[in-house]
Amino acid sequence: MDVLINVFVGLHIIGIASLLGGFLTQMKAMGAGTARFTPAMLHGALTMLVTGVALVGFHQIDGGTMNNVKVGVKLAVLFVILALVYVKRDEESVPKGLFGAVGGLTLLNVFIAVLWT
Repeated sequence: MDVLINVFVGLHIIGIASLLGGFLTQMKAMGAGTARFTPAMLHGALTMLVTGVALVGFHQIDGGTMNNVKVGVKLAVLFVILALVYVKRDEESVPKGLFGAVGGLTLLNVFIAVLWT
C-alpha cells in the first residue's frame, strides 16, 4: 500500500507543478493583461482533484487518521481554482486579478498541505 500511496503523491505533485507552472510561465503576460488559462492548468487541477481524493481513500484504507477539516479546506480551495480555470479556459485573455487569484489559491493550497499539521 505504501508504494501505491507514494505513486499517487508523486502524481499529485505533478498536478500541482502543472497548475503552478502554467501560472508562473505567464506572469509576464499577466502584467501585460494578456494571460490566459492553458489546458495544462486545467489538467493539473483535475489531476490534483483525482489524486487527492484517491490519497484520502488510500489513507483511510490503510487505517490512518485524517484531519478532515484540512482535507475539506484544501478541497474547497481546489474547487474554486477548478471553477475559475474551467469557466475562463476559452477566454482569449483573463483579467489580472482573476489570473493572480488562481496563482495565489494554488500557493495557498500548497502551504496548507505543508504547514497545517
